[in-house]
Amino acid sequence: MYKIVEKKVLSSQVTLFKIYAPQIAKKRKPGQFIIFRVHDMGERVPLTIADSDPQKGTVTIICQGIGKTTKMLNAMKEGESLVDFVGPLGVPTHLENFGTSVVIGGGVGVAEAIPLAQGLKESGNKVICIMGFRSKDLVFMEKEFGQYSDKLYITTDDGTYGEKGLVTDVLKRLLEQGTSINFVLAIGPVLMMKAVSDLTKSKGIKTMVSLNTIMVDGTGMCGACRCTVNGKRKFACVDGPEFDGHEVDFEELIKRGNMYKSQEKQSEECSQPK
Repeated sequence: MYKIVEKKVLSSQVTLFKIYAPQIAKKRKPGQFIIFRVHDMGERVPLTIADSDPQKGTVTIICQGIGKTTKMLNAMKEGESLVDFVGPLGVPTHLENFGTSVVIGGGVGVAEAIPLAQGLKESGNKVICIMGFRSKDLVFMEKEFGQYSDKLYITTDDGTYGEKGLVTDVLKRLLEQGTSINFVLAIGPVLMMKAVSDLTKSKGIKTMVSLNTIMVDGTGMCGACRCTVNGKRKFACVDGPEFDGHEVDFEELIKRGNMYKSQEKQSEECSQPK
């Protein structure tokens, strides 16, 4: 059992947890993820590791309550335990001094981008961060990103905080202004990552995207996270979760992401108290 040693509500839908998992805390690297289960009959859910403290043996995850299991996790309390907490999984992010790097996060992808921004900064890069949210009440981790950003932009869909618009609006403006960008890393909704990759492809800017949201078992056995990259079959959990955004078949991902919408809605409705 994996005990929740700290819980912090970051916004109306997003909660930070520190889980006691000393082995994972010692070994994790930026870009890797864990898979948790709330109880022994629960579904497996992947979350990127936001941080860890090897001295205290804790692993930090940030969860957005958008489905049955993530809402169940966000309702848990300090002192309670998860039945499963497996990791670190996935291929760590390749970090080097690219030059000027842009880290783009959308929604809960913002949390997953924090260790990557930190790693890029520590590798000697100039780091520009662009964080996107739907509205002001969903903004979180602004201070943390400020620590690793040479320049930080925040956007909201409704304009209630930061700039009104999308993360791609900021990226497009930077490119049009002639900002020298050597590397882009995007984490968030599939449509956002596709839009970012479309913008950078014509400029020849190396762009990596994270496909962690399509994973289930995390070992490559279930096949649920299969994707097409550069015309070849890949599995996000063992070959990724990060891939070259210019080689990912996003149209395929979008179609597969919509396959189980009705079942997900039914599962959530069944979990609501009568």
